[in-house]
Amino acid sequence: MRSHLLNDTTAEQYRRSVTQGVERVAAKLATTDRPFTGVTVDALSPRIDAIDLDKPLHDTAAVLDELEDVYLRDAVYFHHPRYLAHLNCPVVIPAVLGEAVLSAVNSSLDTWDQSAGGTLIERKLIDWTTARIGLGPAADGVFTSGGTQSNLQALLLAREEAKTDGLGKLRIFASEVSHFSVQKSAKLLGLGQDAVVSIPVGHDKRMQTVALARELARCAEDGLVPMAVVATAGTTDFGSIDPLPEIAELCAQYGVWMHVDAAYGCGLLASLKYRDRLAGIELADSVTVDYHKSFFQPVSSSAVLVKDAATLRHATYHAEYLNPRRMVQERIPNQVDKSLQTTRRFDALKLWMTLRVMGADGIGQLFDEVCDLAAEGWALLAADPRFDVVVEPALSTLVFRYVPASVTDPAEIDRANLYARKALFASGDAVVAGTKVSGRHYLKFTLLNPETTTADIAAVLDLIAGHAEQYLGESLDRAS
Repeated sequence: MRSHLLNDTTAEQYRRSVTQGVERVAAKLATTDRPFTGVTVDALSPRIDAIDLDKPLHDTAAVLDELEDVYLRDAVYFHHPRYLAHLNCPVVIPAVLGEAVLSAVNSSLDTWDQSAGGTLIERKLIDWTTARIGLGPAADGVFTSGGTQSNLQALLLAREEAKTDGLGKLRIFASEVSHFSVQKSAKLLGLGQDAVVSIPVGHDKRMQTVALARELARCAEDGLVPMAVVATAGTTDFGSIDPLPEIAELCAQYGVWMHVDAAYGCGLLASLKYRDRLAGIELADSVTVDYHKSFFQPVSSSAVLVKDAATLRHATYHAEYLNPRRMVQERIPNQVDKSLQTTRRFDALKLWMTLRVMGADGIGQLFDEVCDLAAEGWALLAADPRFDVVVEPALSTLVFRYVPASVTDPAEIDRANLYARKALFASGDAVVAGTKVSGRHYLKFTLLNPETTTADIAAVLDLIAGHAEQYLGESLDRAS
């Protein structure tokens, strides 16, 4: 079995095996004509259940054949221009190359003696990102597994910085359309279910700062402690960007930690056209970025950044076997001193390879293209009487619903939209997401593929209308 270990004696076998895998995936990418096959759980489960993991095939080609049957054939392919659902982006080739390199070398980024240059590359990318944000010379940060972990760490730092004699008094303020990880983080941090104060949004789905000011004042009047305000730069449902300068002013007035969840909107940091939409982000105490959303990186690639590097001490623990305190005096850079994780992949390499091959302007151009596409999609929807579109996009998300002129019952329209989304997914012709707006069911395009065109959007809208009309026709037949 030693023949399967990657080392100097198996380098040629490694080359052959990886080449076989790459060729399979490349062939699949080249021939995929729709984002999904429509396979169901009931159809796929028996194929996977039938595999006996205690009986290996002992042959790479045979395993790849099996993988074709249980995964590759029916995978959801984000690179297809009619995948329009969630915050999943097609990935750039330099990042995929970086993924291959980091997996093979398998550095762990917790300590210098496990990563060497990997540590310095990650630190360089953190400095690059904080400079793009404008956080200042004292800024720092660390790569994470994703936006949820980044938000958790930021709120941990905010909790530790808050001056209070009891966790039950701490309050977090976030808009009603902020990411669920804010509530999840509050629970994990032991703050209780009432700790998150939901701030209403306006018709543009941005936090209402008048309401935020009112709630901050009420918090102080009630003897509670405002711990953090979470502003969102790119909400998951709408792509809306909260009014960052006004929120920063309120945070300064009340002495509150300001966190900006820019997991989605961070692509604007590289934008050639729309960078001004992030004005005020430089005033934050901490920022979440997800390169695996709008920097076209493979999952996972995220970071949490802070204005004051000293606040990262709240995540620092020293172990004699790993990062003893003496290493700080010896100026040995151990990233575990900043991270909630210990063993950690060298995910920074993917972004490094991307910047060194494409440059930041190359990333920004791609993100600008999807923002432009969303504006064109908005115009299509606004001009189409079959659909109600919620808000003009600040990034690349469109939320809408089919509204037939012949049906006035909102519940029946809900059911038609739910049916259309499900039927479209089952057909495999396109994949769209869904959400609720004011209690009603809506559909959602999250546009992160520059290869998607307005013709694709128009075609998918026609498919949605067709499925919804089919449902309504059948519903009418049943009723009669």
